[in-house]
Amino acid sequence: MPLNRRAFLESSAAVGAGIALTAGVAAPAEAHGGGRPRPAKRYSFTVMGTTDLHGNVFNWDYFTDKEFDDKAHNDVGLAKISTLVNQVRKAKGRRNTLLIDAGDTIQGTQLSYYYAKVDPITKAGGPVHPMAQAMNAIGYDAAALGNHEFNYGIPVLRKFQDQCDFPLLGANALDAKTLRPAFAPYSMHCLRTPHGRDVKVAVLGLTNPGIAIWDKANVNGKMVFPGLEEQAAKWVPKLRSMGADVVIVSAHSGSSGTSSYGDQLPYIENAAGLVAEQVPGIDAILVGHAHTEIPEYRVANKETGKQVVLSEPLKWGQRLTLFDFDLVWEKGRWTVEKVGAQVLNSNTVEEDPAITGMLADEHKKVVEYVNQVIGTCTATMTTADAPWKDEPIIDLINVVQAETVKAALAGGQYANLPVVSQASCFSRTARIPAGQVTIRDAAGLYVFENTLEARLMTGAQLKDYLEYSAQYYVQTPADAPVDTAKLTNANATPDYNYDAVSGLAYEIDIAKPAGARIAKLSFEGKPIDPAAQFVFAVNNYRANGGGAFPHVAAAPKLWANSDEIRNTIIQWVKAKGTVDPAQFASVDWKLTRDGVPVF
Repeated sequence: MPLNRRAFLESSAAVGAGIALTAGVAAPAEAHGGGRPRPAKRYSFTVMGTTDLHGNVFNWDYFTDKEFDDKAHNDVGLAKISTLVNQVRKAKGRRNTLLIDAGDTIQGTQLSYYYAKVDPITKAGGPVHPMAQAMNAIGYDAAALGNHEFNYGIPVLRKFQDQCDFPLLGANALDAKTLRPAFAPYSMHCLRTPHGRDVKVAVLGLTNPGIAIWDKANVNGKMVFPGLEEQAAKWVPKLRSMGADVVIVSAHSGSSGTSSYGDQLPYIENAAGLVAEQVPGIDAILVGHAHTEIPEYRVANKETGKQVVLSEPLKWGQRLTLFDFDLVWEKGRWTVEKVGAQVLNSNTVEEDPAITGMLADEHKKVVEYVNQVIGTCTATMTTADAPWKDEPIIDLINVVQAETVKAALAGGQYANLPVVSQASCFSRTARIPAGQVTIRDAAGLYVFENTLEARLMTGAQLKDYLEYSAQYYVQTPADAPVDTAKLTNANATPDYNYDAVSGLAYEIDIAKPAGARIAKLSFEGKPIDPAAQFVFAVNNYRANGGGAFPHVAAAPKLWANSDEIRNTIIQWVKAKGTVDPAQFASVDWKLTRDGVPVF
């Protein structure tokens, strides 16, 4: 969507004017006689931060249809965050706090999906997104754009933006034609002190360059996403020249300095630490995207030596970051004397009834929707062992994808080529029960809004692809015990970046080093022909370079679908009526050590 210049300028003017917050926290300094110097004027305030909320309002798991829980007994949702925010505001004074977010807001739960796809906010007279309702009610001051904001297309994002009472920030989300900001780059907030001059706090929003890869279909030719460091270096001096006493960056970018997309983009995916190191003039960075908990992390700026404080409040509303700032009035201006960070755990408080009550109807609608019965299954299937065994539940994804691609290519140039398919174990707790199957059962198997593509690959390329995937396993000698708790996720590879490929037979020798593990690779009982052509059914995230798997991003695209894979699975189950694993499940791959099966 091209930039509405007038709307942007009006928005920037309003944001730049700031939020007038009245009253202060400290008593005025006492007058001292006898020539004694007055004590320095000081002011303290707190910036609260969330990130990667991913559509969580209630402490509820729509995929299991019960209250959320995990091994660490975390809780989730904005209703819990609201309680924490209220406590902080009561302790610090409402006028001495700000509340910001670092992105990935409108994707991730069936609640957010429902209002993007089932009862979309974009339809005429449509609903207000629950995340907008909750964040408005809680009183957010600004939020950075996350990459998942673009999953449903720019029209849904723009509608969400219109429904928010706070600005969505993205200094490195640029209109592709004009190279001007497509969203407000920053917001400016004025905090009133008891000492005369306000404190001006600038919040600079930065999003993830990977959007250009991961949501290429939605943004190509419309927006571009340059690097965080480059845009921060452009905007931070401007904010200082505009009188900002404090500069905070809200960055949807992890702190590790790594990228999941290899060298496909010249911009770093997880660049928050580099921004702190390379760009002078930043006081603190709210970190997002990586789904990690970092209460406080300090990075020295190379030019000034100043310590920049970073904090990342995990994900889903499980934590709330607090940046506590102490300022002193020196030489006619406010100076940051001290800043520290910590995180609060949302499992220590109850949900705010004001939030749960406000959205009770929306929650009820979604619960009813996900519990619709769409078919039956003859046997229980789970993902519990799927990270190390070829399980029927992953075969289900692959058979749906392969059949869909075959039907799409029928009668065309590539109709006679064999179709192979990739799938990952997105959740180790997904389950298709014996008996009735609901929408939530199928949706829980495929938790991302990925769509399906068909790419043209050779046998040699598929072998390279499998070798890359197999680096997921920790090298384990033939005589060593096997502990499944320590077998996977080598080099921090997430489960969603391990692909099993159906339609081929192969072994993964985990006694061998990464890159030399694929053995006995065959197709229809014969060793694979390196030059043979295959149609590869693959999700759009992988096809566009997500995970940096070899060859696939450059492979010719034969077909693409705009519907989510999970919807395709739901429709497939509805059409079949009964899911029978015996009709599609087979053991096509297995882990070995020196040719001996591990399991």
